[in-house]
Amino acid sequence: MNNDLAARLIARLLALRTLPREDPEARRLLVDAGFRDEVETRLAASGLRLLAQPFAAHIAVALAREHEAAVFEQNDAWQASNIGLPKDAAALLVIVWALIILPKRERQLASEAAQTDAQNELFETVRLTPAAHEASRGIPENVLLEDYGKLLGGKARLQQFALPQLSRLGFIERRNKVIHEGPLLDLAFDYAEFAPRILEGALSDLLKQRGVLEEHAPLSPALEDPAPLNPALEDPAPEDHA
Repeated sequence: MNNDLAARLIARLLALRTLPREDPEARRLLVDAGFRDEVETRLAASGLRLLAQPFAAHIAVALAREHEAAVFEQNDAWQASNIGLPKDAAALLVIVWALIILPKRERQLASEAAQTDAQNELFETVRLTPAAHEASRGIPENVLLEDYGKLLGGKARLQQFALPQLSRLGFIERRNKVIHEGPLLDLAFDYAEFAPRILEGALSDLLKQRGVLEEHAPLSPALEDPAPLNPALEDPAPEDHA
């Protein structure tokens, strides 16, 4: 039996793409500083880094920032992702992230600020405040298609191709014609870097009109973790499924 727990956890993250925070090995990673250091050291040796920010319900791995150019810079052009997302699907991902994650984070930050007995270090908190399933809320699929269908290639294209692709990659879950957060949505973008661009742009007005965002969500340094379009999301080769 393999007793190398760090290697076991890394292998699971690479093969499964994400692990819920409630997973026993993920929980240990979040509370055992020595174990976390070992995992992060091994990931760094392979050009990877850990995504384990305090408000996401899952953990994952991504390319280390200093190695992103080696993967994304090709033929004098910077690739948007390594998961084959066409431009309309990538744009839809940004919109879904803004509509679900921004108001979710606002609720989480408000709840965290109200708790006087919260732990000092957020990354050591195993239980989310509030829990992700309580803070995250879905958006009606027909509303999304009505608002953005014409801008992103048509309703039929989004419904038949873009949304299924985002669902297959783990960014969203579609249930009863409602789009819910998938395990990778909260890890897709760097919140501290990406949120201001959206909150100061046109999407901010739409969020406020819908009542899903009351005011600009405060940015927390603790959120500077995920990288754009998690490189660990690339579809595994066919032999990986054997």
